[in-house]
Amino acid sequence: MKTSTSKAVGVAAAAAALVVSLPFAITAQADDPVPVKPPADPQGNCDPLRAELAASGTSLVQLATMPLGTALSKIPSVSTFYSALNGGLNPAVNVVPVLENGPYVVFAPTNDAFAALDPGKLEALKSDPAALTKLDYYHAFLGLLGPGDVAGQRPTQQGAEVKVSGKDGDIKVNDSTKVVCGGIQTANARIYIIDSVLNPDAPPEPLAPTTSFSNTGKPYTPAAATPTTSPEAGG
Repeated sequence: MKTSTSKAVGVAAAAAALVVSLPFAITAQADDPVPVKPPADPQGNCDPLRAELAASGTSLVQLATMPLGTALSKIPSVSTFYSALNGGLNPAVNVVPVLENGPYVVFAPTNDAFAALDPGKLEALKSDPAALTKLDYYHAFLGLLGPGDVAGQRPTQQGAEVKVSGKDGDIKVNDSTKVVCGGIQTANARIYIIDSVLNPDAPPEPLAPTTSFSNTGKPYTPAAATPTTSPEAGG
């Protein structure tokens, strides 16, 4: 009887050990890769973008994993702008490495937008590295903002401010430039394709600085300086 009882206890213990270890084995084998979240759809008239990407075997999902320069190179309709950034227009001006060290919102004018510039403007930019760099950096500001929250007035990488108004599929830049398709995700930026080239020499008026308040709750007014009286001669 004692022997039978010992065997029963041993079998029960082994079964318990198996039950305890089994979930860990199942968990280890059942772990699945975390699914990749698809990028948010860009807003505006984006069907032409999808069509030109499809023609080259690229998709918006693929763009979302690419650095900015690579993503721009996959969009034929902004090839002139990409050339302005990567040294194609002027070998002395390659700002892609800077913009790939984002995050940035980047406004990418279409090829038609560059073609609409005053005659000779593009040729002048090709021969003026300082002017081309200024133009490039005026088309970018720090942030990763989608079409729903990109509105605001912000300092660009060039220094002057840019004004963005509207949201989703109805966004304008500096009041007159229209976003054709915006919020295109890349690995380190959001691209907004625009229908005209922004002019860094005509930025919006800077926003007025916020008034500072004293601890009394009243606007702080600096005290008038007290004039220093010079000693009278011979005093």
